[in-house]
Amino acid sequence: MLEQASLCGTLLRDGLFLLLEDYVQAIEGVKKNLLRQTISLRLTFVGELSHGRFNPKMDHLVCFLPGTLALGAHNGVAGEHMELAQKLMETCYQMYAQMETGLSPEIVHFNVQPRNGRDVEVKPADRHNLLRPETVESLFYLYRFTQDRKYQDWGWEIFQSFNKYTRVPTGGYTSISNVRDPNNPNPRDKMESFFLGRR
Repeated sequence: MLEQASLCGTLLRDGLFLLLEDYVQAIEGVKKNLLRQTISLRLTFVGELSHGRFNPKMDHLVCFLPGTLALGAHNGVAGEHMELAQKLMETCYQMYAQMETGLSPEIVHFNVQPRNGRDVEVKPADRHNLLRPETVESLFYLYRFTQDRKYQDWGWEIFQSFNKYTRVPTGGYTSISNVRDPNNPNPRDKMESFFLGRR
């Protein structure tokens, strides 16, 4: 029985080591191939690579990554992961702050060319907000691990924007179609289950 316990412990330890290796290798791949900065504010973002071509497009879903990196750094992965987490967190926050409603669109494109315009650009088809939790979750982890109150403040700003533009008077929240129009964000009468599942 002792031999079995020892074998199980070895397998678990080796399995976790392999997962850690995979995680570090994946982050290195992101840094090498997908990480860029905008021209004006030097916002760090994770773009997309398709058929060898880089696209400076980032979905809101990527905003889980600052929290993941912070968890990794908190649990012994290289300190540079925390630095990257903080840079990406700034970018995810700006995806909210640069919109007229204070809510992030589903997809943004970043300005990587020296031309006039915003760092964060949004195409008309991508202006919707589905009440995604990734940014708020990452803000939670960044605050917990750094104790920097700006992450609490950013979370509070985002919460206030959700209350102002997506809260339904009869209860609940709704997705909106246009984060660029504070006068008519065009409620969709739909609340995804993940919005309440992570609160």
